[in-house]
Amino acid sequence: MSRKAKFAAIAFGLSIGLAGVANAAWQPAKPIEFIATAGPGGGTDNFARAVQNIVTKYKLVEQPIVVVNKAGGSGAEGYTYTKAMAGDPYKVVFGTSNAWTQPMVSRVAYNYTDLTPIAAMVQDEFLLWVKQDAPYQNVQDFLKAVAAKPAGDFKMGGAQSKDTDETLTRMIDKAAKVKFVYIPFKSGAEAAVQLAGGHIDAHVNNPSESIGQWKGSTQRPLCAFSPQRLPDGPKVTATQNWHDIPTCVESGLAIPQFQQPRTVWLPGKVSPDQTAFYVELMKKVQATPEWKEYIERTSQTDTFLTGEAFSKFIKDDIELTHKIAADEGWLISN
Repeated sequence: MSRKAKFAAIAFGLSIGLAGVANAAWQPAKPIEFIATAGPGGGTDNFARAVQNIVTKYKLVEQPIVVVNKAGGSGAEGYTYTKAMAGDPYKVVFGTSNAWTQPMVSRVAYNYTDLTPIAAMVQDEFLLWVKQDAPYQNVQDFLKAVAAKPAGDFKMGGAQSKDTDETLTRMIDKAAKVKFVYIPFKSGAEAAVQLAGGHIDAHVNNPSESIGQWKGSTQRPLCAFSPQRLPDGPKVTATQNWHDIPTCVESGLAIPQFQQPRTVWLPGKVSPDQTAFYVELMKKVQATPEWKEYIERTSQTDTFLTGEAFSKFIKDDIELTHKIAADEGWLISN
């Protein structure tokens, strides 16, 4: 397909998509609030703003959209706020698996069943990051340095407490027979700043949360928690892209895969037409070239789970997470 034909096809697809949203049975009649359950600059915030920018650029809705950050309580603030807005289709919350894992490990004022699921739109990857000037050049050197220190001397940062970052940290503890002190922050972006300043020794950020620091030569990834190397693409630094980073397994750390879904929800008690509008809207977002660029730039895995497929994914993940949380003593008693 020629370049001109390719752009014509994109334009045609977008016009069809826009018409599909415009002809939906329910239409927004006032401004919409996107609620990011993490701090500014984190993966969830980037996700919400990527969707906002695309919806705005292509005028997929006629109403303005504002993104607000409610990161308190490891994301519970955002979900509790959304629960209180039951029946309000103008509150759209962006999160991760913390929607269903936080009620498992913390006494929060919501359950994921209080919300209306829209979709899981991506699976985000995780990497092990260290400072640019750290003496270890590979995972084995890093783990040897951790093991040589007294237990608790190495600080691992991450986004939020008893969430995916801390879960992965405890998996590293067990796989490598080491012990980190885990330091939670409001977002992966904050963890990246703390690593650049030397206040922690490592973190397990998603690609989008540390790409700026990698470009700026303040930190570098040692390995990716993926069964194969991340997709090839444009250079991030002068010499490397995501595909150049070895997997953790090939580096000697036996954790073959760890991913995080990025999810979209409405409050409970909204109508089927309102739910269907947002499902269709997210599908239109995903069909744009800007979404493809966002996926490539952040080295995420594109997906779209809604309805029964999303429900099954949640149930399967709850089963897996429950076992890890039980092993760590995180489960709360009813």
